[in-house]
Amino acid sequence: MPSPSKRLILFLAANPQNSTPLRLDQEVKEIEEGLKRSQKRDEFQLEQQWAVTARDVQRSMLDFKPNIVHFSGHGVGQGGLALEDANKQVKLVSGESLAKLFKLFADRGVECVLLNACYSEVQAVAIAEHIPYVIGMSQAVGDAAAREFAVGFYDALGAGESIEFAFENGCISISLAGIPEDLTPVLRRKLDSGALIQPLMSVAPPIPVNDPRSLVVVEEAAPLPPAQASLQLDVPEGMVSLDSQLYVERPPIEENCFETILKPGALIRVKAPRQMGKSSLMQRILQHANQKGHRTAHINFQSVDADFLTSLDQFLQWFCATVADALGLEDRLATQWKGILGSKNKCSNYFQRYLLQEIPGSLTLALDEVDQVFQHLEIADGFFSLLRVWHENGKNDDIWKKFHLVIAHSKEVYIPLNINQSPFNVGLPIELPELNAAQISELVHRHQLNWGDREIQQLKNVVDGHPYLLRRALYEIASDNITLPRFLEIAATDAGPFYDHLRRHLLNLQNDPKLEAAMKTVIASDQPVRIDQTQSFKLRSMGLVELRGSDVMPLCNLYRDYFRDQLGVKV
Repeated sequence: MPSPSKRLILFLAANPQNSTPLRLDQEVKEIEEGLKRSQKRDEFQLEQQWAVTARDVQRSMLDFKPNIVHFSGHGVGQGGLALEDANKQVKLVSGESLAKLFKLFADRGVECVLLNACYSEVQAVAIAEHIPYVIGMSQAVGDAAAREFAVGFYDALGAGESIEFAFENGCISISLAGIPEDLTPVLRRKLDSGALIQPLMSVAPPIPVNDPRSLVVVEEAAPLPPAQASLQLDVPEGMVSLDSQLYVERPPIEENCFETILKPGALIRVKAPRQMGKSSLMQRILQHANQKGHRTAHINFQSVDADFLTSLDQFLQWFCATVADALGLEDRLATQWKGILGSKNKCSNYFQRYLLQEIPGSLTLALDEVDQVFQHLEIADGFFSLLRVWHENGKNDDIWKKFHLVIAHSKEVYIPLNINQSPFNVGLPIELPELNAAQISELVHRHQLNWGDREIQQLKNVVDGHPYLLRRALYEIASDNITLPRFLEIAATDAGPFYDHLRRHLLNLQNDPKLEAAMKTVIASDQPVRIDQTQSFKLRSMGLVELRGSDVMPLCNLYRDYFRDQLGVKV
């Protein structure tokens, strides 16, 4: 039990034998080191429980009476968090069961619960009915990002800061580490009235392959017969699941991608700001290729550990091993990565003489969030030039005609690649636009809202055609969590449904004086303005502005109004 003067942190870890290995020992080591060096180190006590079962969790709550409960491991959305059973295999525990447990301990001093696992926002929402602060992950989270968030969070608590400040510090830690996952953590707070900021959703987001803190296989519930089908709202974060009725196509993009990916040696490049639908489109391209007989693999570069970004050789070995693992093939690096040939030649041979030989048909490989590599110039130059070579080989070489590639990224490509060695100026370019008026109306219809043109236009005046902002707004309203008039009143404030989203962007702006100054210039005008090109591209990559020729303007009135208020811009 903790000393009466100390806040006890209970660290619960689970990494079942039949799940992807995680570096949870490194996470708790870095948390412990941060607390030991902190100003308030004498005010905290850290207790650890490993390979926890559901019973272990219950007993630990009774034995330690914690103030902060930290779970690290795997999550599968609505399916639950992955604990262990008696045989050290996965045992899923639902958000409903966890909520009942924390309800029992609500008056026993628990002030915060941190669920450091993929898609754990579902459980966070349920637990937040009873606990003041609950942190979850809105989508898949890489192992490195999860560690960065945890260390930043506890460093701030150890400095005497509040839980809300510590949450923001954790998100910034992810960003400062160069990992594009700072929008993944979400904070859910119990309001004085007992109401929730977000209601519990009934549909889990999809699980991308190779996201370290998500399980590869999730058992799906059988669909209802059409006559009994009712509206099921996805959690409006991350990609839209393949079976969701809320995915709206943007013709002719999908049709062009489906046609192109089947061509020998195909390359598709998908570029768009964060939360515009890149991953959702990529998953549908993979599904189409799979239906046509392709073997498919999805690699999210958020999952690469920093250790593999120290040299091109280490990175290419990680890449080969990760693709082999995604395809369910044996790792043969020990025999294939020999000799005096350079790393790029060895990587090409690994694909040409092993992976592509083992697959009877075509391989479609999807590379998501390749922005992660941009800041490592040696690796970026070597890796992306290699992808270009493979694409060129696919024009004439039969073995490389089997190789089909989809690349997705958010940022402009600043790295100085030779125009003849870059994959970013060949293949089919796809730049995802915002939803148009017809697509917005269709999305409103699919949320079963009986709106006319007036209501749709009122919504569009706030968020324009931004896919994530639209889905979040419609989710809130369709869930009866807020009315349209109330939404219009508070959308651009910290009391609105976009609080986490807007606050995260605000902190990123405030941590970059040049970027903040550029944004102030943009929002001070009601007309498009010209700003420094680098800042323009950064703001566009963040999704805060849209381009009008060489000028920019806020993407929507939500951003204009919120940042004018928060950054003190008077007009």
